[in-house]
Amino acid sequence: MAETISINPKNGFCPQTKIYHSLRPAVPLPPPSQHLSIFQYTLSLLHSSPTATSSALSTTPFLIDAATARHLTYSAFLRQVPSLSASLKSLLSKNDVAFILSPPSLHIPVLYFSLLSLGVAVSPSNPLSSPSELAHQIRLSKPAVAFATSETSTKLPKNNTPIIILDSPQFLSMLEGGEEVSTSSSADVDQSDAAAILYSSGTTGKSKGVLLTHRNLIALTAGMYHSKLAEVEKLINGENGAYFHPVSIFTLPLFHVYGFFMLIRAAALGESVVLMEKFDFVRMLEAVERYKVTYMPVTPPLVVAMAKSDLVKKYDLSSLQLLGCGGAPLGKEISERFRENFPHVEILQGYGLTESTGGATRTMGPEEAKRYGSGGRLSENMEAKIVDPKSGEALPPGHRGELWLRGHSIMKGYVGDDAATVAAMDSEGWLKTGDLCYFDEDGFLFIVDRLKELIKYKAYQVPPAELEHLLQSIHEIVDAAVVPYPDEDAGEIPMAYVVRKPGSTITAAQIMDYIAKQVAPYKKIRRLAFIDSIPKSPAGKILRRELVTQAVSGTSSKL
Repeated sequence: MAETISINPKNGFCPQTKIYHSLRPAVPLPPPSQHLSIFQYTLSLLHSSPTATSSALSTTPFLIDAATARHLTYSAFLRQVPSLSASLKSLLSKNDVAFILSPPSLHIPVLYFSLLSLGVAVSPSNPLSSPSELAHQIRLSKPAVAFATSETSTKLPKNNTPIIILDSPQFLSMLEGGEEVSTSSSADVDQSDAAAILYSSGTTGKSKGVLLTHRNLIALTAGMYHSKLAEVEKLINGENGAYFHPVSIFTLPLFHVYGFFMLIRAAALGESVVLMEKFDFVRMLEAVERYKVTYMPVTPPLVVAMAKSDLVKKYDLSSLQLLGCGGAPLGKEISERFRENFPHVEILQGYGLTESTGGATRTMGPEEAKRYGSGGRLSENMEAKIVDPKSGEALPPGHRGELWLRGHSIMKGYVGDDAATVAAMDSEGWLKTGDLCYFDEDGFLFIVDRLKELIKYKAYQVPPAELEHLLQSIHEIVDAAVVPYPDEDAGEIPMAYVVRKPGSTITAAQIMDYIAKQVAPYKKIRRLAFIDSIPKSPAGKILRRELVTQAVSGTSSKL
């Protein structure tokens, strides 16, 4: 007789299978066999939204430039996307990859959606990346074309890849001059086709190209859309008070998975998005006041700044209703301090990886928001396991282990790295996150530590191994280790422990200056100490925890 499967309604845990199930209502998804791009799916949601009337689309800004106030209405956006698609169709084929290196601008979302509508995979990178980092990413993704600004294009490797300059008259003419094609045209894109290649660093020290499909993005967007739609309908019907058109400001980079999927979510819901080309705290506050921003997707350092800065009192931020916080856990003390300054603003936290298309868990509503430090409950259509790293045993609530995830939004794999894909995903579709976590008795996820040892500098991932290899390449350095050092503003900063050759007089400033020239600014080593030897295990692995303990006990931490 088959064993009866029971799922605990309080936390979603099944004691028979040791799998955690989402407690969110299941969200319907289109049949996997249906030809459908994330662009088409986003359009279908936009047009079915109760606020997206034809008159609203013609007047509602989709994108607003924070600095210049230039904007693009939904109607103009829906004209520019097919126009650009028509122009690019002769240059690109389905399943090609387009590499993009640009700061945020009104053009970037148009470019993203245009490429996605053609079945071309979007592969954006950080404009601050060094030429060697970009060369590695291009080797992985093998783009058919690159899009860059006149400033960023100089960093791209000199190879045969054609480059289209985004601030050139040629590109501007593509936005308006192309022969329009129907936005409802299927372009025979399969949901299993590659939609994006986003870059995520691993412990090997080199960035990996995470391949996300249209299905991955459709699944994540569906969950976020339907949960938000229920709130909107209540507001429109007067159940929760007056309805205000949502306006968000993106301090997030659009090349990062967080900014990438939040952009798609905003388009599906018909929201307005204020874009900042370069983050500046004061200008962000000015923009919140000027554009009556209601919602901000943020990372913890920004919440810290808003909780502690006296500057916030100089601006009218009364329009702000909600902060969605991801990238790292947010502590109870900062959450409470923020609430003292902004009692009318709710903070909802979430957890996700590039490999899970972003949001794997999140908090929803005022009650869940009180679970300080939690990444929230499992998102729609998502399953999880907590696995003992040593025994491989799946664990019940309250026990710590590696978080494994399975669902429609889990990546297809790493491009150009089959070995890394096999290491990260098992035959049953489980993604091994490398994060040490536990679920509590109510199904809320808590992140304890990162097994992957990545340093989280603001919203960026800094791989210690990459910096260690660079340090060890310096002739006067015998050995080196890089660890996270707690920092109130950034979350963590890279700190190096260095063993010099006997008799060497190389200084900390010289070493840090050398590294700074080799890497993107967020990867710079910001503290350095000299040490006689690096503590290691019998197997030769660096005992980072010992160094972290030494670092924080040796000098007073800002935290």
